[in-house]
Amino acid sequence: MSIVITGTPGVGKHTVGKELAQKSKLGIIDINEIAKNSGLFEQNDESNDVDTEKLQEILKEKISNKCIIIGHLAPYVLEKDKISTVIVLRRSPYDLIKVYDERRYSDKKSKENASSEVLGIITYDAKNQFQDKVVQINVTERTIQEVLEKVESVISGNIDSEEVDWLDLVTKNNDLEKFFVD
Repeated sequence: MSIVITGTPGVGKHTVGKELAQKSKLGIIDINEIAKNSGLFEQNDESNDVDTEKLQEILKEKISNKCIIIGHLAPYVLEKDKISTVIVLRRSPYDLIKVYDERRYSDKKSKENASSEVLGIITYDAKNQFQDKVVQINVTERTIQEVLEKVESVISGNIDSEEVDWLDLVTKNNDLEKFFVD
C-alpha cells in the first residue's frame, strides 16, 4: 500500500516527498510528471486541464509496490484500496501568495490556488475519496525537517490530523477579497 502526499500547489509536496523517499528508500510516483509525459495536459487559459479518467487508468498500471505518490490531483485519480495513508499538506494562504509571486503566477492563478487552500478543497476531496486514511499537516512556519518528522509520525500511526481552518482566519482578518477572484 502506498503513501500519498497531496495539497494545494506551493505547500511543499515535492520537497517533503523527495526527502521522505530518500529516507525511507521508497520510489516516487509524481502524478503531474506522468500526466505531462502522457500528453494529458491541455492548456486552458492560464491553467492546465487534465483528463483525469485517462490519468487514472495510467496510474492503475504504475502503482503496484509500496511507494510515495505526490500530486495535487491525487484525490481525483487514485483508488482508495491501493493507498494506506493520505497526507494533505496545508499552508497559510498568506504564505502561498508569496510563493505564487516568486513563481510568477498571474494574479488570477494565485487567487484561484490560494482560495482553494482557504476553502480546503483538496482536503475535502481527499476525505471524500480516502475517508479515514486522510491526515492534515499544517506546514506553516515549519522547517522541512519538522514537517518530515510529522509525516513520519503519521506513517507510524503516532500522530493525529491537525485541523486547519484558513477560512476562519481570512474572515477574521477581513481579507476575503485578497484570495478570491471577482
